[in-house]
Amino acid sequence: MQQLSNDQNSEPFPGGAVVCFGVLSYLQLMVVDQTPVHNAGTPIRQLIDSYGDDAAIVAGMLHQWGQDTKLIPSAVGDDELGRKVAETVARLGVPVQVEVNPDVATVAELSIADPSGARTYFYQRTPELLATLDAANLAPLESSAYLYVDWYDGDHILRPMRAASKLGIPVLVNLEDQSANAALLAKLVPYATACQVSVDNAGSGNDLESIAGGLLAAGMGTVLITEGSRGCLVADLVQRVRVSAPAVKVVDGNGAGSCFSAAFIYASLQGWNLEQCARFATAQSSLKCGVPGYQVATIAEGERLAAKLRVG
Repeated sequence: MQQLSNDQNSEPFPGGAVVCFGVLSYLQLMVVDQTPVHNAGTPIRQLIDSYGDDAAIVAGMLHQWGQDTKLIPSAVGDDELGRKVAETVARLGVPVQVEVNPDVATVAELSIADPSGARTYFYQRTPELLATLDAANLAPLESSAYLYVDWYDGDHILRPMRAASKLGIPVLVNLEDQSANAALLAKLVPYATACQVSVDNAGSGNDLESIAGGLLAAGMGTVLITEGSRGCLVADLVQRVRVSAPAVKVVDGNGAGSCFSAAFIYASLQGWNLEQCARFATAQSSLKCGVPGYQVATIAEGERLAAKLRVG
């Protein structure tokens, strides 16, 4: 792998910012030592006030690696949770202007992380708050190098995707489990450069191959498929790379998928080849599972682990 600075707080890399567009939510993270038992008590090891959704998490992680990053969020409500999340993202250092809208309620999410790597979560979001994305200022796109969006923000992501496409800016859309949603793909493929899919219950590598083949045939340029502890498959029209995940002691799987996205974007902007990008993303997302919250490993730590991963 190409070696970069070990300094986590290095100057931003040239070439423009990564713009992350999506809902900004308040998240309360509970870290527990065992899988929650139905209708029974489970001790809480850590309780953390945090933030979401994935776009905001990706922005925060990229910023930790010194990548110039901007967040274009939804509004938050004029309420206690809105004030909490606004204060939290202000401390991240990511350029963002949080709009307070008294006509909406801040999105609230409760996420429970257990040692299996599972993330059980409860959330509340309203159409009124989602609609505030339509008024978000897209000016940061004009000098950007990459756009990240999430499928679950609905048709509100089409406006920034179209704008990025016109500007020739690559777009990564997080599809999660929607790889077979033909109606959704028809809307997104014309403006997406890459997509990320999560597959938690795949039976074999052939399932991943089929998913990748279908998305490439639909018009996606690059397909990232994560499979939890089993690793990932990253594919484009030229090659397919399967990377096995390392064994890690899982503390908190919350944000692992976002870390994969952030690391892949980071590596892509360094000009690394597909295998290097897949290795680095797998390494960083695995290391993230070993700590609570959204703190990421340094670039050097990610590269060291990436070089040891099995590809096949």
